[in-house]
Amino acid sequence: MASYKELIAQREKIEKQIEEARAREVAAVIADIKQKIEEYELTAKDLGLSVERKQRRASKGPVVARYMNPATGETWSGRGRAPKWIGRNREKFLIE
Repeated sequence: MASYKELIAQREKIEKQIEEARAREVAAVIADIKQKIEEYELTAKDLGLSVERKQRRASKGPVVARYMNPATGETWSGRGRAPKWIGRNREKFLIE
């Protein structure tokens, strides 16, 4: 019976042979596929490989200001972090 180290060495040798055989066969298959694609003038769409780009959502544009600092004229839409001047009572800064 073979020892553990001998079996590990055999496995590594076989795995290397598997990788080499796969690489050879994959190269041959790819070459064959490329030849057939060219021969039959196939496109990516014909093969079901069409990649559609995702459409970006259009930005909605700037938001209307809802609050204004009467001292400086600075405005705030009510979104995001509140400015310091707004304080706790937002009603007195509300734009009507």
